[in-house]
Formats: sequence, C-alpha cells, structure tokens
Amino acid sequence: MAKTRELRRRIRSIGKTRQITKTMEMVSTSKLKRATDRVYAARPYATKLGEVISRLIAPELIERYPLLRQPAETRRAAVILITSNRGLAGAFNTNLIREARALIERLRAGGTTVELHGVGRKGIAFFRFKREALATSRVDIGDRASMDDAASVIEPLRARFESGELDAVYVVYAQFRSALSTPPAVMSVLPVQAPAATDSEGKVGWRANYELSPDAEQILDRLLPLYVRNSVYRALVETAAAEHGARRTAMKNATDNAGDILDTLNRTYNRARQAQITQEIAEIVGGAAALE
Repeated sequence: MAKTRELRRRIRSIGKTRQITKTMEMVSTSKLKRATDRVYAARPYATKLGEVISRLIAPELIERYPLLRQPAETRRAAVILITSNRGLAGAFNTNLIREARALIERLRAGGTTVELHGVGRKGIAFFRFKREALATSRVDIGDRASMDDAASVIEPLRARFESGELDAVYVVYAQFRSALSTPPAVMSVLPVQAPAATDSEGKVGWRANYELSPDAEQILDRLLPLYVRNSVYRALVETAAAEHGARRTAMKNATDNAGDILDTLNRTYNRARQAQITQEIAEIVGGAAALE
C-alpha cells in the first residue's frame, strides 16, 4: 500500500513539472519568433553598412581616424560578455562563460591587461563567484535590446579607445544560426575592421569610383561610430534569440523526459496495483477455504 501511495505522489509531482516545462517551451517558442525577426532585420543593415565603410576606407584615411587605429601591441583590452538574465536554457550560458574565460586567458598569456564588462545576470554571477573583478555590470538589458542599449554599453569604451586608454574591445556573444545551433562567438569591435570590399563576382579588393557629397572624411565621421554601435546591437539581439532557442530546446527535452518517466511510473504503478489486487483476492480465497 505504501509503495502505490509513493508512486501516485511521484506521478502527480512529475506531471506538474511536465506542465511547467511544456508551458515554458510554448512561451519560448512565441518569444523566439519575435527575437528572430529582429535578428533577420538587423543583419542586412549591418552587411550594407560594412560594405559602404569598406569602400570608403582608403590607406591615407586610416591614420586620421582613431577607431581605425591598429595598435602595435595590445596592452589593455576590454571584454564584453553577454549572457542571459535567466537560466533553464541548458548549456547556453555555460558555453558563453567558457568562451569568455578562454579569451581572457589567451589575452593575459600574451601580456595584455584585461578588464571584464558583464551584460546579463548569469555571467556576472559566475565571475563574481570566481572573484573576478568586473569593470561594469548590466542586468537592465532584456531580450528586446535597442540601439540605445547598445550605445550605453559601447560608447564609454569607444571614448576610451579613441583616447588610447584601450587597445582593443571584444564582445563574447551567442551567434544565432538556428533554434538548435547557437554557438558562442567572439567579435572584435574595436579597432574597426570592416569587411573587404568585393564586386558582384566576389572579387576582393574592388573599389567603386564614387563621387561623394559630402566627402569621405565627413561620411566616415558619422558611419564609423554607427558601425561600432550596430555591431554591439547585433550581438545583443542575436544572443537574445539564441537564448530563447536554447531554452525552447531545453524545455522540450525536459518535457519529453518527464513524459518518458511518467510512462515508466504508470507501468510500475499498474503492476504494483495489479499485484496488490491479486494478493487481496488470494487472501479472500484462502480465508474462505479456511472456513469450510
């Protein structure tokens, strides 16, 4: 009797857990659609912006713009780690943290002083637990990041890079390929490294002969900071989409596992209940036979 009672309790408990994970899976699926729409809207703009900059940059202009400055050696670098504010997303945050730690170790092994900037509770909590100093901690940027959010993250670092206080700025984020593929990636935001200009046939190094008004210098004055902000914005929206994809996958796996456990428990309960009924019938028959 005690065994069947314990089985019923476990069945009810796992059934409630399955309802929760199924609901979370549905919520993540809904949010994933909106997040992927923002990713797909941001990518073409970023691609075209990079193409314009790559066709405007000339060797004689590189020395005039601090954002294009290529330091002889990287003495001091900033690493921005973007994670989620919530868990229950499988190994999503763990992979990002591992990628950030590997990058920090590589930089420090090369003699670079590294300062860490955290965006998202999970990454911040981990490095605080490891007693790693964080220069800034941001938990106010949710899964609907805006260009203003990206500017608030990168603008202080951009100013320090232009003044020569920093030699490089990296962003560790989740690259959204699909709901099932969200690998961690490292993006070098500063100095600006625009993609190489190509023609319609993919030939690298092609430069169009434009007549510009205003001149290239004035255009670059506006586009370079915009390109930097947009790079961070893309990292934020891709990480948000990747988070929902990872959470949906994790909750689906949890729901499926709970269903498998329920099937096993139900079979076990039915066998135990059947054995109990058989034992009761045997006791009744035995008692009736003893009375004859």
